[in-house]
Amino acid sequence: MKRIALAAALVAAYAGSAMAQSSVTLYGRINTSIEQQDNDVIDKTVMQNNASRWGLRGNEDLGGGLNAFFQLESGFGSDTGSGTGGFNRDAYVGLKSNTLGSIQMGRFIGELYYGTIDWIGMFNHNTGVTSEDNMYGLDFNVNNAVQYISPTFSGFKFSALAAAGEGTPGGTKSYEGAVQWDSGPWHAGFGYQETEFNGTGGLKRSGFSAAGAYTWGNFTFGLAWNQPDDDVLGSRDHIQATAMYALRAHEFHFSFGDTSSYDNVSDSGATQFTLGYNYNLSKRTKLYAFYFAIDNDANAGYGGSSAVGALGDKTWSSFGVGVRHNF
Repeated sequence: MKRIALAAALVAAYAGSAMAQSSVTLYGRINTSIEQQDNDVIDKTVMQNNASRWGLRGNEDLGGGLNAFFQLESGFGSDTGSGTGGFNRDAYVGLKSNTLGSIQMGRFIGELYYGTIDWIGMFNHNTGVTSEDNMYGLDFNVNNAVQYISPTFSGFKFSALAAAGEGTPGGTKSYEGAVQWDSGPWHAGFGYQETEFNGTGGLKRSGFSAAGAYTWGNFTFGLAWNQPDDDVLGSRDHIQATAMYALRAHEFHFSFGDTSSYDNVSDSGATQFTLGYNYNLSKRTKLYAFYFAIDNDANAGYGGSSAVGALGDKTWSSFGVGVRHNF
């Protein structure tokens, strides 16, 4: 009996230690708005899901400054309750060292996006119709990818990503590298991405992305630029500027973006702007209101909801109010 009691105590002690060093967190965001949308042809009132999601994050302390981590994330429709099936947003596992950086494998959004156009998306965090990445020309999520992120040295960190197409029709091979710098009120990010599309004659899209931001008192200003270059469409430039004034629970937002026409597609440019207001009920819950509009040239169709569209020299606009809750 003494041996059994001792063994049980050792198992309990080991299990308690393991549990203390491991954690799994449920997280998510529900973001829903009611909007009056107009594309110069159809005018309608809709309830809009704005990239609502839920997921699981896990971490295990392996000792010696080494950690194992994973993330699984899935989107769902907050307007209908519909699910997308599987972890369609993120699904990756990795190792992180305090001194050597981290490496992760699976499906995820690369650091180039997070450090540039996403970094300045302050109003609704690049979700919904007001997203600052409506005209962003490079890739977001990548499959079958490996990414390394360095530790931070004097405010600098760099990352490198490679994704295998695995020979499947429609699969892609992607490569990117990015550098970010943060120092007090300043942020800067810059990088390059190249994607090769399998099953379409080996066509490629490549390009640069860069962004900078500065916080001055209650004001934050952001500016981003990207230049995709497509084998078929040619290249074009996209510039996005954002500004936020925050006062206690109130936030006032302005955003303006412009993209030029592709070299090989005349009249394919567009401009967009957003006026927005957030009232933060807490650190996790906010109310918001906005007016958004995007003006497409004759051969452009950027922005808005695919259910409405804005093709061919039309203005797509939306006035809306919403609630966002993070958990």
